[in-house]
Amino acid sequence: MAAPSIQSESVPVDTECILEPLSLPESPGGVDAVESSPYVPCIFCKECYALAEQNQLLKHMIIEHKLVIADVKLVADFRSYILYWKRRFAEQPITDFCSVIRTNSKAPLEEQDNYFLLCDALPEDRLLREQLQQKRLREILEQQQQERYDTSFHSMCMFCDQEFTGNRSVLLNHMAREHAFNIGLPDNIVNCYEFLAVLQGKLDNLQCLYCEKVFRDKNTLKDHMRKKQHRRINAKNKEYDKFYIINYLEFGKSWEEVQSEDDRELLDDLEEDWSDWEEHPVCAVCLFCEQQADTTEKLYLHMQKSHGFHFPKIKSEHGLNFYQQVKLVNFIRREIHHCRCYNCQEKFESKGGLISHMEETKHIALLPARSTWDQPQYYFPTYENDTLLCTLSDSEDAKTEDQSEEIPVVSEDISSLKALKQSSVLNQLLLADLSCFFCKTKKITLFQYYWNTMKLTNVIITGQILESEF
Repeated sequence: MAAPSIQSESVPVDTECILEPLSLPESPGGVDAVESSPYVPCIFCKECYALAEQNQLLKHMIIEHKLVIADVKLVADFRSYILYWKRRFAEQPITDFCSVIRTNSKAPLEEQDNYFLLCDALPEDRLLREQLQQKRLREILEQQQQERYDTSFHSMCMFCDQEFTGNRSVLLNHMAREHAFNIGLPDNIVNCYEFLAVLQGKLDNLQCLYCEKVFRDKNTLKDHMRKKQHRRINAKNKEYDKFYIINYLEFGKSWEEVQSEDDRELLDDLEEDWSDWEEHPVCAVCLFCEQQADTTEKLYLHMQKSHGFHFPKIKSEHGLNFYQQVKLVNFIRREIHHCRCYNCQEKFESKGGLISHMEETKHIALLPARSTWDQPQYYFPTYENDTLLCTLSDSEDAKTEDQSEEIPVVSEDISSLKALKQSSVLNQLLLADLSCFFCKTKKITLFQYYWNTMKLTNVIITGQILESEF
C-alpha cells in the first residue's frame, strides 16, 4: 500500500542569513565611548592604536587621511589632544582648522594631493596645547610634592647592598656621597621610583649608564664605569627628561633650551638713572661692647668717651699702617671674646667683668708689646662680618687725597662718553649690590669697596705666606 502523498507548500528561501550572534551595545557609541577606552582613536575613522603606538597612528592619518600634526613631541597629553580634535572635526569641516598643502601642483589635477596641516598657528590649537601643558605641570608638581614628603620610600642602593627607608633623599644623597653617582637634587626629580627602576634595569642588563655599552659581566661593567668616570647618566639621553621638573616648566622648551637662554638682555632694560641711589650706612660694632655706629667717627667717639680707648690716637702714636690695624683689631676682638685682659692676661667669668677691670685699671688704653699682637694669625678676622675692618684707613689714604687736590686735571674728549658708558665694565659692576667679599658689608661706597677689598686680599695672601714660613 502506497503511503499517502503530502502536498508540500513552497516556502521562500531567505538569502540573507545571519551566521553569527548579534549583541546590542552596552554603552553609548561615538566619541564618549572612545574616551573610556585605553586606546587612542584616529581622528577620522574607527581605527584605534595603543598609546605606545603613537607613531603608527600618525602614519595612518598621514597616509589614509592626509593629516599632518606639527610638533607632536610638544603635545603634553597626546590622547586628550586627539580626542579633542576628533570631536571638533565631527562638528565642522577640516578646512576650518587646517592649512591646506597641495603637492604635485604642476601635475594634472587628478594627480595632485591635498594635505592638511594642524599646528599651533591656529589659536585654538595653541590654546589647547598650553592648557594640556598646564594640566600636566600641575599633575607633575602634585606628584613631586607627594614624593618630597613621602616617608614610606623603600629601596636598595644600586651600587652596594645597603637598604634605605623613609624618604627618597636618603638614598639619593647616599649614592652621591658614597658612590659619586649624582643624578641631581631630590627636589628636582619626579617619579623617583620609575627613574630608579630604569637605571636598575640598565645595570641588570650589564649596560653602562653613560655610554650604554653592554659588557659581559658585572665586574667588567663596574671597572669600566669607575675608570672611564661613567658613573653618571647621559644628559643627552631623552629617556631621562621626563624625570626632571625643569622639562615641564615652559611650553615647548627642553632643559637645554631653558638653560641656554641669555638673561643678560634683561640688564639692558634697566634704567640707568642713578638719581635715586641711596648709600646704606655701614654699621660697625664697638671693640668692647655691643654698641653700633653708622660711621667710624661716631664709633671712635663712643669708644673714647665710654671706654677710654682712643683708636685714632693709638694709631698715630704707634704709626700703625693698614695691615697692623687689621691685626690689632682682630687681636682685641679675640681677647675680648675669651674674656681676657690683653694687657695683664687676667681672665674673667664674663665680658662685663673684664670691661670693668680694664676701665678701672686703665689697661684698656695700654697696648701690650707689639710682638704680642703683630702676628700672622691676626691677619684673619675673628668675626666673619666685622665691618670695622672695611672702614680702616691709614696715612696713605690721606696722602692720596692731598695729592689729588694739587694735581691739575686736564679734560679729555668726551664725545663718545655715552658709548663708553654703555660698554663700561664699571657700569656693569654698579648694577649689582656692592658687598664686601670678606665681611659681607652691603652697599658701601665704590672707592671704599675696591680699596678695602684689595688691601684685605693682600692681608690674606701675606698671612698665608707667613704661616707657611713658621
